[in-house]
Amino acid sequence: MSQDYQHKAPIGIFDSGYGGLTILSEIRKALPQYDYIYLGDNARAPYGTRSFEIVYRFTLEAVQYLFDQGCQLVILACNTASAKALRTIQQNDLPLIDPHRRVLGVIRPTVEILNNVTRNGQIGLLGTPGTINSQSYTAEVAKLYPQYTVYGQACPMWVPLIENKETDNAGTDFFVKKYIDELMAQNALIDTVILGCTHYPLLHSLIRKHLPQHIEILSQGTLVAESLKDYLQRHPEMEQRCSRNGRCTFLTTESSEKFTETATLFLQDTITARQIELG
Repeated sequence: MSQDYQHKAPIGIFDSGYGGLTILSEIRKALPQYDYIYLGDNARAPYGTRSFEIVYRFTLEAVQYLFDQGCQLVILACNTASAKALRTIQQNDLPLIDPHRRVLGVIRPTVEILNNVTRNGQIGLLGTPGTINSQSYTAEVAKLYPQYTVYGQACPMWVPLIENKETDNAGTDFFVKKYIDELMAQNALIDTVILGCTHYPLLHSLIRKHLPQHIEILSQGTLVAESLKDYLQRHPEMEQRCSRNGRCTFLTTESSEKFTETATLFLQDTITARQIELG
């Protein structure tokens, strides 16, 4: 079915909750001229402990909603959605919905940079149970750099602590040290650590405190932003479909007041959100 792409539309940014705001923030710094719609499925978060089938269904509903708003390009700014839903949506759903639209994730841009960072190919990965259990990072690294080894460490307590504004207390320090110690116990030669959850930049100073100083920490926001910039340069046909007014709309499946209040933790800015329904 042919499509008329003369109508320009915002770039869609989807996350199960708030963490994707750290990605959005870096994307807007790198590409401030474009319009964006951020959609957080906060009412059904977290995705990290849910099954593949549920994450796929919820993610597809969100992508379809953003497509219905006109978005031609959607970024899954969520590691769990990227791990459990992206490939199926790209391969099975997009050809039926509209083969000219695109859905991109956060895992590949993070993995691509590893060759410029690691010295010995021993990679640590900190993530939600869903991301770690999916083995998506391990599979992506194996495709690009089969000589590297990935050591995954699930950190189930980090997201709840961040969202409950507990980042400065002793309990959070305890759980950051606990999971990092468990990661490093897998291999003391790890020289690069991926923060495989978009919430984790809010714990960066604590993570830095408990990791050996020579270890490089990869935070996804700037990597995804640079990857998107490169993608739009390489795909002018998509870039031309993106509207440019420097605006950003925030949507949530939770209470808009609650979203607005918590979003300030991630954006250091006051925003106004609108509540919508998915499914």
